[in-house]
Amino acid sequence: MPLQQPSNQIKLTNVSVVRLKKGGKRFEIACYKNKVQEWRNGVETDLDDVLQIANVYTNVSKGELAKSQDLQKAFSTTDQDTIVKEILKKGELQVGEKEREHDLSSIRREIATLVAEKCVDPATQTRYPVGVIEKAMDEAGFSVRPGKNAKSQVSECLKLLQTESKLPIQRARMRVSVTVPTADAARVRDRVLSSAEKVERDETGEEWVTILLIDPGQFRVLSELLQKECKGRGRLETVTFAETA
Repeated sequence: MPLQQPSNQIKLTNVSVVRLKKGGKRFEIACYKNKVQEWRNGVETDLDDVLQIANVYTNVSKGELAKSQDLQKAFSTTDQDTIVKEILKKGELQVGEKEREHDLSSIRREIATLVAEKCVDPATQTRYPVGVIEKAMDEAGFSVRPGKNAKSQVSECLKLLQTESKLPIQRARMRVSVTVPTADAARVRDRVLSSAEKVERDETGEEWVTILLIDPGQFRVLSELLQKECKGRGRLETVTFAETA
């Protein structure tokens, strides 16, 4: 005869388990995938839409319910909504190996896409396809950091590509416009122009106006210079965020 699954055992399908260790005990809740993050971000506010099963467990997969006395001892209450909200807020989201690999793969792809959008081949000033960036990431030995979003890992990835891969790559240059009253121009002109890789326009009339191609890292430098020397009279404006050929 085929083995029967115990009636209290939960078949883990599309379930995210959140675990919190408190008072020497382990407490778990079974949630719908993606809903935990939505709850934490304030997107979802209805517990019924977050919880797949409205119980607090010591082991979700085995269907072992937490005892009332353990809940009272650990949380100073047996009110389920109060306990569930604390577990959702402070608990650790349990991720299976396959799900973790999928998540890391998705983040890796997103990092490669962001690098491809922000960077160019220095010789041609054209962007690389995402696939080329991914191969260079493999060559450079780049590893995704779990728990960090893709955007926060782009700079680290680019530095590694520049030092550990054979792919020629640099940040795409920004095109910016600087406008300064003529009375202030003599004081800042040389320092402004020295920050540029290319000066596309340099004109003086009632105001001094210049259009520059700069490394994105120079934007803050220029902004602080104008603020300090021109006391709010100078303007720094972005014409294009990523200039390519």
